[in-house]
Amino acid sequence: MYIQLNVETTFELKSLTDLAAYKQIMEHLKMKINKSKLARDMGVDRRTIDKYLNGFVPKKKRNKPSKIDAFYPIIASLLSEDSKQVFYYRRNLWQYLKDNHGLGCAQSTFRTYIANTPEFQAYFDKDERIPSMKNSGIRFETRPGKQAQLDWKESILYETKDGEQVEINVAVLILSHSRMRFFYMSISKSQAVLFSFLTETFEKMGGVPEELVTDNMKTVMDEARTEFSKGKVNVKFAQFAQDFGFKVRPCIAGRPKTKGKVETTMKLLDEIHAYQGQLNMEELHIYIEQLCNRVNREVHQGTNKIPLLEFQKEKNHLLQLPTERVRDSFKINHTLVKVNASNMISYKSNQYSVPPAYQGKKVSLQVYDDRLWIHYNMELIAQHKISDAKLNYQEAHYRETLSKAMPNYPDINDLAKRNLAAIGDIYK
Repeated sequence: MYIQLNVETTFELKSLTDLAAYKQIMEHLKMKINKSKLARDMGVDRRTIDKYLNGFVPKKKRNKPSKIDAFYPIIASLLSEDSKQVFYYRRNLWQYLKDNHGLGCAQSTFRTYIANTPEFQAYFDKDERIPSMKNSGIRFETRPGKQAQLDWKESILYETKDGEQVEINVAVLILSHSRMRFFYMSISKSQAVLFSFLTETFEKMGGVPEELVTDNMKTVMDEARTEFSKGKVNVKFAQFAQDFGFKVRPCIAGRPKTKGKVETTMKLLDEIHAYQGQLNMEELHIYIEQLCNRVNREVHQGTNKIPLLEFQKEKNHLLQLPTERVRDSFKINHTLVKVNASNMISYKSNQYSVPPAYQGKKVSLQVYDDRLWIHYNMELIAQHKISDAKLNYQEAHYRETLSKAMPNYPDINDLAKRNLAAIGDIYK
């Protein structure tokens, strides 16, 4: 802003800090300063003009380093093209760093840091990384005990830390009122697996919701519901619903917003990709359970309440469970087997390893998806592909057994690999 002081003199006001010099010139020329006009022209309060005319000098801003700067190399590595891990959202990356690297800042602070770091923000700006979702539909709430919503997070390609490529699915059930979630990982989406998941989940809940909202999955519907047809629930699922006392409410095909509460939960499961190449199948199963427990203890953004606490109120409104005999008929069978002195269990004349801590104990064996799932006190401790081999060791189990038997051996890893190779040759 240029100001004409007299016929021969002009003064340029570039910023508020020029006002002190301007005042000296005006006093020298014995001219009056119009503070109100200056305030209007510079878009500030008149008191601000007066402060700067009297010599106010603002403190220089310090370029204070962020404490997140210490994590820059880790973040750069995780977001590099060479990383197997995938982070669909900045929230996923924040949670991973918090859980595994001791990051101690708030999520909002971390999001700002990423947004202000162009090389990191570019990773999340890729349109193909985040699927688009149109915000449409009317939000509604349901009364306690009225409804649960069911869906699958399907066909998640996962690479285990052993380099095995597997395709997993996660069943998700959410109570619409409290937002309490239940997750279950499975290789398949068979009806037997679905029945077992729902049965065991209803038992955990201590009751049954009045209705179950689902999409038109083949394990539920023989014919999809459309705008012009009610669809047809398949006979087995209809019997399951009748035995448990709930109504089946399928969505109209192509309208996932009908079960928007469970659809929103699916984003949380994208955290799985942050652990690509980091976990084996047992560890992944445990991680998904821990993820479920964590989100149930966090404040839900939609309700501003903690699901676990709200569930304590809602469960009193659920329908009564059917008899134990009815429930057991829908579960995948558990067989109790004893772990032998070699830390192995037997299945169809072949032996499969478990961690040595379970030697001599009785463990629960489930068989589905062409795999053995071995539990102890409801905790998954091992899983194996069903094999024709007489002895089936997991390297970690065998290495741990050897290290206990030979604690002073100089290279237990090498010994374990050589022994397992020899065992494999003998029992081919």
